Amino acid sequence: MGVVLNLGSGKRETASIEGLISLTTSDMARVNELILSKAGSDVEMIPEIANHLISSGGKRLRPMVTLAAAQMFGYSGDGHVKLATSVEFMHTATLLHDDVVDESDMRRGKKTARTIWGNQASVLVGDFLLGQAFRMMVDVGSLDALDILSTAASVIAEGEVMQLAAAKNLETTEDEHFAVIKAKTAALFSAAAEVGPVIAKAGRADRAALRSYGMNLGLAFQLIDDALDYGGSSKDLGKNVGDDFREGKVTLPVILSYRRGSAAERGFWKAAIEDNATDDAALEKAVGLMKRHGAIADTIGRARHFGEIARDALAPLDASPQKVALLDVIDFCISRVN
Repeated sequence: MGVVLNLGSGKRETASIEGLISLTTSDMARVNELILSKAGSDVEMIPEIANHLISSGGKRLRPMVTLAAAQMFGYSGDGHVKLATSVEFMHTATLLHDDVVDESDMRRGKKTARTIWGNQASVLVGDFLLGQAFRMMVDVGSLDALDILSTAASVIAEGEVMQLAAAKNLETTEDEHFAVIKAKTAALFSAAAEVGPVIAKAGRADRAALRSYGMNLGLAFQLIDDALDYGGSSKDLGKNVGDDFREGKVTLPVILSYRRGSAAERGFWKAAIEDNATDDAALEKAVGLMKRHGAIADTIGRARHFGEIARDALAPLDASPQKVALLDVIDFCISRVN
C-alpha cells in the first residue's frame, strides 16, 4: 500500500546539492578511492558486506560537508579526505548496526546486510569500519579532530541505547525525542562540519559556527525523515515507506498525534505501536490521524525551524562558494518532503 501526501509547501525549485557536488568532485573521487581501499580485507566477508552498503547509492552528504567546510577555510592538505572517509565509515557502521537493532529488511531499495549475511556478521563488519575510521583519524594527526569524531561516536551509541530504552513508549515527550535524534543523527552531521575548520586551523568562532550548522542541519534532516515515513517515497527515504510505523518507532508525528488525539485514538496508537497492529489498513489510519491533528505539518515546521538556525549559524562567515553550497544543503534536506 502506498499513501501519497503533499507534505509541504513553498518548495524552492532550485533546491539541490549540485553546488556541493561540483565543489567536492575531485576530493570525493579521492574519498571514494580511500573507501574502497580501507574497506578491503583478507577476510572475504568484510569487503562483501561493506561494499553491499557502500555501493548502494547513498548521497554521501556528510563527507561532502566535511570537504566543503575544510575548503571554506583554505585547507590545502589531504587530511580532509581521510576525515571525510572516516565520517562516511562511521555513518555506514551506524546503518549496519541500526538495521540489526531495528530488524530492518530494506535499506536504500536493497536487502539489508543482515538479511543476507545475518546479524552477527553485520555488527562485526560495522565494528571493522569503525576501527578503520579511527585509524584514519589518527593518521591525520589532529587531536582536536580525533576528539570531535570519537566523541560523536560515543554520543551516537548513547542515542541508540536511548532509543532502545524508549522503544514503543508512547509517553515519550517531544524533548525526549529531540534528545534521541540529536545524539543518533545530528551529532555526526555536527562533527562532520566542525572537523573541516579544525584541520584548517580556523578560529573558535568559525568552529562553533560549523558545529551549530551541522547540529541543526542534522535535526532538520531527521525530522524530515520522520515525516517522510508517513507519506514520502522509498527513493527519498532510503528505506520502505512505513518502516518506522511497522517497527513501532515512536517518532515525532506519532508523539504529536498521540498527545493530541481522543481516548479512542490513543487506544489505536497503543494497539499499533505497543501491540504491533501495523498492517496496511492501520498505516492508512495512522496517516489520517496525523493529517487530522497536523502532526506531519508540525514535524515539517520544526524541521524548517532547525534549518533556519543552521542558516543563521553560517550568516557571519565570509561569502564563498562553499558557504552558498552549505546553505543549499539546508534547502535540499527540507525540500525532500515535496
